[in-house]
Amino acid sequence: MELLIIRHAKAEDHGHPGGDGARALVAKGLEQSERLGRFLKRIDRRPDVVLTSPLVRARQTAETMCQAAEMPGPVVQGWLACGMDPEAAIRELVAFSDFERVAIVGHEPDLSSLIEWLLGCSGSSVEVKKASITGLLVHPPAWHARLLFHIPPAMLGE
Repeated sequence: MELLIIRHAKAEDHGHPGGDGARALVAKGLEQSERLGRFLKRIDRRPDVVLTSPLVRARQTAETMCQAAEMPGPVVQGWLACGMDPEAAIRELVAFSDFERVAIVGHEPDLSSLIEWLLGCSGSSVEVKKASITGLLVHPPAWHARLLFHIPPAMLGE
């Protein structure tokens, strides 16, 4: 399975009156999300399914990306909320292992931890920037991975 790991785009600052989960994307974040979708369409790497954290900023990133890529909308998954554990994520991803390409949209430091776990490295060796995309070739059931690409937002094009 090809796993596309996407961090949510630029959101409102911390301290939102509705709490962290209610922080929405700012204009720059919406534009970053559109670029993510156009990029996936342009390189012909649209996922079969997009899974997203239930937090507003992640959902908006996934929804906007899917719309720009001209693909079905995302599926909200509670396990992708802040505080995701890599081993728990793998247990949840098993249900999607029949798909050729799966995208997940989530948060830091959870995504970095998941990438490090799948690649067998540690020690803060991975940093996932907002609106970046990391592609891994994952081999269930052992869940070892090989890095295919990591693209920061500045390289997504227009």
